[in-house]
This record gives sequence, structure tokens and C-alpha cells, in this order.
Amino acid sequence: MSSETLGPETPATLVIVGAGPRGTGLVERIAANAPELYAGPGLEIHLVDPHPPGAGRIWRADQSPLLWMNSHAEDVTMFTDESVQMAGPVRPGPTLHEWAGIDGRTFADRQVQGSYLRWVHEQAVAALPPGITVHHHPARALRVSGPRDGRQLIRLEGRDQPLAADLVVLALGHLDAEPDDEQAGLTAYAAEHGLVHLPPDFTADSDLSALPAGEPVLVRGFGLAFTDLMVLLTEGRGGRYEGDTYLPSGREPVLYVGSRRGVPYHSKIGYDWTGERPPLPRFLGPAETDALLARPEGFDFRRDVWPLVEKELGFAHYHRLFTAHPGRTAIAWTDFEEKYEAASEGAEREALVASAVPDPRDRLDLAALDRPLDGVAYGSFEEFQEGLRGYVEGDLGRRHDAGHSADLAVFLGLLSVYGQLVRLGNIGPRWHGFFSHLASGPPGPRLRQLLALSRAGVLKFVGADMAVHARDGVFRASSPTVPGFSVEARALVEARLPEPTLRRALDPLLRRLHADGAGETPDGLLRVDRADGRVLDRSGRPHPRRFALGPHTDGRTPGAFTRPRTGGPAFRQNDATARAVLVFLRDLGADAAG
Repeated sequence: MSSETLGPETPATLVIVGAGPRGTGLVERIAANAPELYAGPGLEIHLVDPHPPGAGRIWRADQSPLLWMNSHAEDVTMFTDESVQMAGPVRPGPTLHEWAGIDGRTFADRQVQGSYLRWVHEQAVAALPPGITVHHHPARALRVSGPRDGRQLIRLEGRDQPLAADLVVLALGHLDAEPDDEQAGLTAYAAEHGLVHLPPDFTADSDLSALPAGEPVLVRGFGLAFTDLMVLLTEGRGGRYEGDTYLPSGREPVLYVGSRRGVPYHSKIGYDWTGERPPLPRFLGPAETDALLARPEGFDFRRDVWPLVEKELGFAHYHRLFTAHPGRTAIAWTDFEEKYEAASEGAEREALVASAVPDPRDRLDLAALDRPLDGVAYGSFEEFQEGLRGYVEGDLGRRHDAGHSADLAVFLGLLSVYGQLVRLGNIGPRWHGFFSHLASGPPGPRLRQLLALSRAGVLKFVGADMAVHARDGVFRASSPTVPGFSVEARALVEARLPEPTLRRALDPLLRRLHADGAGETPDGLLRVDRADGRVLDRSGRPHPRRFALGPHTDGRTPGAFTRPRTGGPAFRQNDATARAVLVFLRDLGADAAG
């Protein structure tokens, strides 16, 4: 296929690099919007992905059935509903639990989710109007080139001739990255001293066979990657649970885990919403976001945005507390709401809350939720093990008790806030970690397993601000949570995904985009136009023929999937990009015909 311009009878060509959930969502939106927006001579869609369409790499079939989704099956959908604010039509469809015929409260395994995604992909392709065809290329895309006003050339691994496209959309998902200086140094040290160092990776792709049975292994990271690691090194090696007791197989290593926070992510909430929802957004909505975007001098997240986030989450929390649990409040909601709205941040708001909410356990303390071990020191390692087990048990109890349903209101507030922050774009990495810790934690059963492993001596806790040093031929970990304690090991695992930065991405396409002048945020994400996902150059100019969606962009959205009836910013983005693609290709064909 050559790179000449579109002729009057030539089908337009769209290349989507990445055929996982995001690419599938884009195809679904193209199918929904094409009857209104596209009447060209045809459209050829080329999906470029070495993994199967729909499931992609992360949700592929060939991974352990022990690995679960991180959401209830009823909270996972690939279909739009009336809550999504978008220009295109709503095309409803089944949630995961409806499609699979399983209990909505189930945490399905990833193989089931992969089957759902493959089915969604097939449905999206089947819904395309006549004349729109889809081709899958099981290969990696290596480079995109071409003039701003002409067809784009996409080089594929193992193919001599490039694909020529009128438009390109990058829907790459989670990517591998080259190690930073610290990781490279640790890997080199491990090689020199015969140690094991596993850098950040998607856990299902890591070779864990080098971690020996019975030996200590340092694990840095206490989020979802750690949960997968914990499962694969325990049940995955033949251990099993009888109730709340873990029966080792004898093939497990001993895991010493720590992180910046030193605690696992908060448990998923284990009850359903009932009654009135908090009227969100209230203090961080479209008007406030528009005002921030309109500032000629720009905005600072900590100074200008975070106070609005705090007030919005507090509003969600106290609305639920006062309306659902009024016996635990000292004044009427209408009085509190008026004073809360007028109160400035800091001491004035804290004084209001203290006077109106007698029990400190009913007050929202975001700092304590985020960093519960700040300023805490234990007298011994054993005392800390007991203390952290108590913390996890308390978190599990609260997150499964509808008497604390203000916690679920805060979760709804987090989703509302995220929908606005997606529009702001460059907000830095702090928010994403905060959101994940509060809202994207493990299923409750996983934390109960964590407790059983701790009691069995297979899992041990190191503490907050875990420091790892490579010296004397070993790795050594310590934490200010337990002054004077350290542990030595011959293996270190970095239990987290690689950072999705342009400069360090192993993906050759992104590296070339960066070299060719694509814009990046201070924390290394690909800059895209907030309206439709067009890739921006370093001067902020959008590329007319290149779009990008997903976690490698500054338009990344919360979580991997969308909960039904929560507005779904990913759906909104997919719809806007699909419509922009169809309008561009329609107009291109009209120009050729004219």
C-alpha cells in the first residue's frame, strides 16, 4: 500500500496500535457513531497488537487462573449507559457478571475477564456498518512517520512494507520500561554477586523460578502487583488455605514486604450502596475545572487543585454520615452543609467537623488514610507484625461494615474527582497513587489470605519508607517504623508496574515519537489534546493525524475498567476520539471527491 492521498473511491484507512480493552472500546464507539458521521466509500481498520484482540496482553488467556480481577464482576462493564456525558449514542450491553452468569459480588479470574473482552471485541466488529472492515496484525508497531498533512506510515516488526494510514490511534495500554539508574545499579550488583533482582514488571510475566524456597526475599511495593506476587509464590507453589489458616507446601520463600506507606492498599468495600447518593460534583465540577484551565499562568496541583479535592471528598463523606447515620452527628445536615460550604480550608473546617461529629472515627482524615504509619515507631519487629495485622483486620472490618458507609461515599467522590482531573491533564503522579491506595485496593479475601500468610510466617512486614541497600554481597532492607531492625536477603523483587514514561519506554514506537518531537509532561507522559486525544508536540500543537489514549498519556483515567452508571471518563474519551476520527476521514473523502 502506498502513501498517496485518499482518492474518491478509495477506502479510508485507520490504524489502531493496541487491540486490548482500550482499542476495543474505540472500535465500539466507531461502530456506534459511524451511522451518523461517516458515509465514505469504506473504511479499513487495522488493529496492530501481538496479543489477541479484546483481551490484549494483560487479560490474555495464558496466565495463572489463580490471578483475579480487582473488581466485583458487577462493577465491570465495557458498555456505555445514560450516565456517560458524550455526544455519541448510548449502546448498552451486559456487565461482566451478566455476561458470564456469575454472582455480581464475585472477583472473577482474569481468564474469565479475557473471554468477556474477546466477546466484546467480536460484538463491536459485528456492529460496524457495511463497508467498514477490520484486520488484525499480530505484530509490534515499531515507528510512525509521515507528514502532518499526509498519510502516516506504520512500520511493523517482521514486515518489510509499512502500513499506510490516513489516521493513527495509539491505544498501547501498560508498557515495559528500561530501568532507571537505581534499578540498573541493583541489577548490576545482583549480577556481580550472584543475587536475584527482579525489576518492575507485570507480575504474570515475571520469571519467579529464581526465588528459592525457604529463603528470605525482599519485596518493595505493597499494591496490586504485590498481591499477584503473593498469590503466585504461595498458592502458585502448592500451598492452600483451610479457613483462616495457611498450610504451606514448603516451596514458598519468606517474603519481607515494605513500601513508601508500609501498608497494603485499603480493602475493596464489601457492601452495596443504599439510599440517597451525595450530589456530586459540588466543589470540584466542570465550572471549577474550566476556571483552572482558563488561568493564563496555569495552576499548581498542590496549591490550587488539592484543596478542592479535599473539600469535595469531605462533602461526600459528611453528606452520607449526616443523612444515613444522623445519630452520630450533633447538628442538622442543613446547618452543617451551610457552614461547611463557607468554611475555609484548615483550622476552620476542622473546628466545624469536631463540633458536629463527636466520634473521631467518623471524621474524614485523608492524611491518616493515606499514610497511617507516619510518625509511628514500634519497639520490636514482632510488635510491628502484630500491629500491622491489627491494622489490616481493622481495615477489613470497617470496609465490610455498612455502618461506615461514608467510606463508600468517599469512593464515589474519588470517581467524581477523577472525572474532572482527567480534563486537567498534567496533575503529577501523587494523585494517582493516592487514588489507588484508597479506591483500587485488593479484594477482602486477598487481605484475609495476607493475614493467614503472616501468621504462618511466610509473609513478614518491614514498614514504611522502606530503604534497600546493596552492600556486603547482599540486599539489606530497613524502615524507620522499626528502629534498629534490618533484614538481609539474596533476592529483591520490585513489586510494581514500570512507570509509563516516554523517555524510558521500551516500546520503540513511543521512543521514536519522543525523538520526533512529541510533547511530554514533567513526569514523562505523552501530552494529548484534552478534547479528542490528538497527540501534542512540544509547542502544544495537536497533530491532525495522530491520536493517543491510555495510561501512557496525560489523559489517563482511573482503573482498568468502568463501573456502570458512574459517568466513565474513558467512555467519554473513546467517544470523542471516535467522532473526531470519523469526521476527519469523512471530510478527507469529501475533499478527494470534490
